[in-house]
Amino acid sequence: MATLRDVAVAAGVSPATASRALSAPDTVSTARRHRVIEAAERLGYQPNRSAQALASGQSGHVGLVLPDLANPSFAAIAKGVQAQARGSRNSVLIADTDEDARAEREIVRDLQANVDGLVLCSPRMPEEQIRECAAAGPLVLVNREVEGLPSVTFDSAAGVTQALQHLRALGHRHVAYVGGPTSSWSDAHRRRALGSVDGVEVTDVGSHRPVHQGGVAAADLALETGATAVLCYNDLIALGVMSRLRARGVTVPDDISVVGFDDIGAASYVSPMLTTVAIPLTRAGHEATTMLEQLRSDGTDGHPVRLPVELVVRESTSPHASTAPLT
Repeated sequence: MATLRDVAVAAGVSPATASRALSAPDTVSTARRHRVIEAAERLGYQPNRSAQALASGQSGHVGLVLPDLANPSFAAIAKGVQAQARGSRNSVLIADTDEDARAEREIVRDLQANVDGLVLCSPRMPEEQIRECAAAGPLVLVNREVEGLPSVTFDSAAGVTQALQHLRALGHRHVAYVGGPTSSWSDAHRRRALGSVDGVEVTDVGSHRPVHQGGVAAADLALETGATAVLCYNDLIALGVMSRLRARGVTVPDDISVVGFDDIGAASYVSPMLTTVAIPLTRAGHEATTMLEQLRSDGTDGHPVRLPVELVVRESTSPHASTAPLT
């Protein structure tokens, strides 16, 4: 493996000059800089990241805090963060809070001590604690808005409206909503849109864990309402709902329609395939990391970004036999 000294010899300069040419190019003449860069590329020289960090005061790490890495939605966001960070020659340190709002603040504090900036995804902590985190170092939010802080969110309200309009077009007049965690900003955002479509009554069956088992527990409550369709906080809950309905002998979509949120990979693998609101999760991770890099480089927060969503119609929704189409 080529060393900095090898590069210096090949370029005909001192090791100190070679180091400056690679780490502080403005301090070296153009001719010498070009010779050093050419030699480094020809020899396949890879800079020592630890040494660079010591010299620059930067760790070369970006932090990412997620509520649950086992959730495919958050894994997709992580892929977007990693892809963008890799392109900027940064590594990503990931922490999972396990949906524990009480532990989240401490996890963020510990991680901020070891990274140059942080992407905080779907934080459960109160707004004042998020502001404390932002004051401690560069930070970008994903799936959470706090006034004055850079963020990347999704137009979840539009997704709810699209889903309800789809169900109304299929003749469904009564829909049960299976919500997510009480501390979820996106769930609160979606609940405000539950009354957005005329002619559709929505019964809220409460907040549930955003996992498969949460949907299993919610299915009986949804059936009890007499609704002909169920709209779920996320796809994992929707898959749990369908599993419990199947166990009870209720057929999806003939007896009841089910709609999810996120469009994780499993949504198109199950039978029937799940109708869901597709959210650009990987793009959100990319956008947030780009925003963080800008914040770190020039202190510019940029404008909050709200990404569009889109209903993907599959097999889990159909006209309900006992409901006449609305006129």
